Amino acid sequence: MSIAQQQKKTTVRRMLYMNLDPSAWPKAGLSWLNILIAVLVVICVVSVVLETEPLLEQNYSRIFLVINQFFLYIFTIEYIVRVWVMAEHHAFKGPFGRIKYMCTLPALIDLVTVLPFWFGAGSEILLLRILRLLRILKLARIPAVSLALRRIFCALSSRKMELLLSVFFAFLLMLIAAITLYLLEGSAQPEAFGSIPRALWWGMATLTTVGYGDVFPVTSLGKVAAGLYAFAGIGLVAMPTGIFAAAMTEVIGKKSDLSDVIEQSK
Repeated sequence: MSIAQQQKKTTVRRMLYMNLDPSAWPKAGLSWLNILIAVLVVICVVSVVLETEPLLEQNYSRIFLVINQFFLYIFTIEYIVRVWVMAEHHAFKGPFGRIKYMCTLPALIDLVTVLPFWFGAGSEILLLRILRLLRILKLARIPAVSLALRRIFCALSSRKMELLLSVFFAFLLMLIAAITLYLLEGSAQPEAFGSIPRALWWGMATLTTVGYGDVFPVTSLGKVAAGLYAFAGIGLVAMPTGIFAAAMTEVIGKKSDLSDVIEQSK
């Protein structure tokens, strides 16, 4: 290969690398190529979800087959190109750089979502196809998204003890509610409240305010206790939500104060 051809190859690889790696994109936001890939991932997952509906799968099986083959080719080509261009990344230079990249978690996820289908295995493994949605997590390397994630993690870390205590109180209240309904409803409904583990299902559904309605008390005392625990469940859900909201407000406030200080110092 001549020097000109080598330079042209390097230029093409560099251009593709800048478009595929969010951290290498010089402009704000995503490159057009990464936007396209993200859109294709979402469309692929929507197609997988719709394919699980028997009526749609029966009437449009050929269309789904074509769509699946299309995405298989697209994501396979994208994986191969991504491995090729990663030689431009400083962490993956050298003779074994690409192998090092292929061993990273994002690359392994990319490989797992396409490789089984080429060998005729995995066409019915729904989880592997849904895993493609994880590819969008690469967008976390965009500065704006990265900043938002850091703020969330910082908020969680600053209120770690309060959140852990709220979770502990939640499980404690759930256990107490299950014991109460076991004592009050166990003899009347042994199939639903005949043991504390069975009653825990009702406790979880009630205290989280989900209320499936598949299990409910029938005795008078059981109904009164269930009503009290249902009210307690409102506060149970609000407590960690309020803690996290306060932490986020504090983190964002500190960031704004720091920005003001920087502006005043200029």
